[in-house]
Amino acid sequence: MKGKQILLVEDEKNVADVIIQGLEEDGAMVRHATHYEQALRILQTNEIHLVILDVLLPETNGLEICKNFRTLGYTNLPILMVTALGGPENVVLGLDSGADDYLSKPFKLIELKARARTLIRRNLEMAKQTHIAEKHRYTYKFIEIDDYKKIAYVNGQELNLTATEYRLLLLFIQSPQKVFQRTELLDKIWGINFDIGSNVVDVYVNYLRKKIEKATPSKAIHTVIGMGYVLKIED
Repeated sequence: MKGKQILLVEDEKNVADVIIQGLEEDGAMVRHATHYEQALRILQTNEIHLVILDVLLPETNGLEICKNFRTLGYTNLPILMVTALGGPENVVLGLDSGADDYLSKPFKLIELKARARTLIRRNLEMAKQTHIAEKHRYTYKFIEIDDYKKIAYVNGQELNLTATEYRLLLLFIQSPQKVFQRTELLDKIWGINFDIGSNVVDVYVNYLRKKIEKATPSKAIHTVIGMGYVLKIED
């Protein structure tokens, strides 16, 4: 947890002091709040990696605070709820309010720290995977490709493409409005760097074009006479 910022929302000073000391021993930076307005200000002005939230708070309780944080757009922020209210029904209430984990008081500090580390690590891994996926996502008008999952969509409808058709569409969507000569397509898709005198490019472009046009009335792949093909969609 070294260098990670944690927001602790706890109104009992003795409990807060113990938690803060334990987390700071592990290198975390703890921001402490005792009520909703203070917690929200901290959340809005700091890069918080985890919220540890007591349920039994004055004015606005932890369940409502958790719901409010989610409503305000903090959907991916891990929240660990702690409370003296044990029992399965209270755990369910906490999780249903948007908490990622629930710890009943009294708890051992070592368990709190373990759960905090797990939530932070899991959230960072999810953020990393999301970033990787976004880097492999291409969109042009109504056509979208998720190259992480190797899936293509037209108007949100998944296309059933062969491997060759998929590579062809991926090449087009990476450079929309660029005219690709047949020899260039042969080289990039089939690995053939000379004109083999075959119509294989035309055949596969036609296959791809038909599949796209089944999902939309708009024409996407155009033939440029004497030159090649282009992905171009008019508004």
